[in-house]
Amino acid sequence: MTDPRRPDPDTLSVQTRLTRSGKSPAYAGGSAVNPPLVRASTVLFRDTAEQREMRERRGSERIFSYGARGTPTSFALEDAVSELEGAYRTRLFPTGLAAIGMMLLCYLKPGDHVLMSDSVYEPARKLSEAFLAPYGIECSFMAADGSDAAAKLRPNTRLVYAECPGSLVYEMCDLPALAALAHGHGALLAADNTWGSGLQYRPLALGADISVMAATKYLSGHSDVMMGTVATTKACWQPLAERCDAFGMTVSPDDAWLVLRGMRTLSARLQLHQRHALEVARWLQARPEVTAVYCPALPEHPGHALWQRDCRGTNGLLSFELAQGTAPAAVDRFVDGLRLFGLGASWGGYESLVTPTNLRAARSVTDWSAHGPILRLHIGLEDPADLTADLDGGFAAMAG
Repeated sequence: MTDPRRPDPDTLSVQTRLTRSGKSPAYAGGSAVNPPLVRASTVLFRDTAEQREMRERRGSERIFSYGARGTPTSFALEDAVSELEGAYRTRLFPTGLAAIGMMLLCYLKPGDHVLMSDSVYEPARKLSEAFLAPYGIECSFMAADGSDAAAKLRPNTRLVYAECPGSLVYEMCDLPALAALAHGHGALLAADNTWGSGLQYRPLALGADISVMAATKYLSGHSDVMMGTVATTKACWQPLAERCDAFGMTVSPDDAWLVLRGMRTLSARLQLHQRHALEVARWLQARPEVTAVYCPALPEHPGHALWQRDCRGTNGLLSFELAQGTAPAAVDRFVDGLRLFGLGASWGGYESLVTPTNLRAARSVTDWSAHGPILRLHIGLEDPADLTADLDGGFAAMAG
């Protein structure tokens, strides 16, 4: 049926027709494997009644009503992450750090206290100093394994925030026990799940209320997009949704499409990352220059039993420690002597990376002053024999 409100194209000038043609192509056939890439700021409605209805419903429903509230492409990614995490719903953010910051903003107010694990992503520490403290939100730190959490809860603690396995050296904590402790105190439990990707670790299933991930890492898998996600239980969803809408938090549909594409191969990629990383880890354990290898999948790791209980595998991350007293210049020679490992931050792509760490700056509860230099590796999809040969060259350069 012809819409009487639509003008007859034959009566319009070519300039006007150019602005209106090709918007809704008609075609017969099946559907594409992947969802279409929908870019939109303005969203049009049939009439004022529909516009009014959509605006009334979008506070409680996911409605395609304006680009800042998401598009069908970002909605598809939200659904995929929610399924992966076992969440009620998910919200997307421009970066992983943006996801952390907005999560804190959504669930804390002036006068509240947040208890963070000593192993959180280091920029989250800086966020607590630069943002939370000036706005009257208290922050303190518990041991990375959560063993002192009960003693560090305060009457005004409203959020416990853990990263498990921990950043840099992969400390494990008993997340179900931590959830029971937080809930018994009237607080929420949030977990940074970037290491686990929702496939190898599922904080919501272990009792957490909120799960944060940097989709920049394994979900994307190709080191070419930045994004963060926050997934929640139904009980915790509304504060996140309302605050994100108020702040206009959104992501590019192009980026959402790339992350969604990367997720299709997540399981296959992680199996290779795990296999390669364990081979490299065992090789490093046999090196005389190495005093410790940090990877929760290794039986020697302090949190190995918890990893066996709560995780479904490991990934490409591992760190190793050199002898105490190893000179900074020797560490530089090792890194600069590598040819296959890229020197750069982030991880989760198909490529192998190396970066020196500073645990003394990244921890405030645990004293790392008695340890030697620690380097973090991300083991990619290259042949492990080539990677160990490259590491062997780095050790040779370090000794030289």
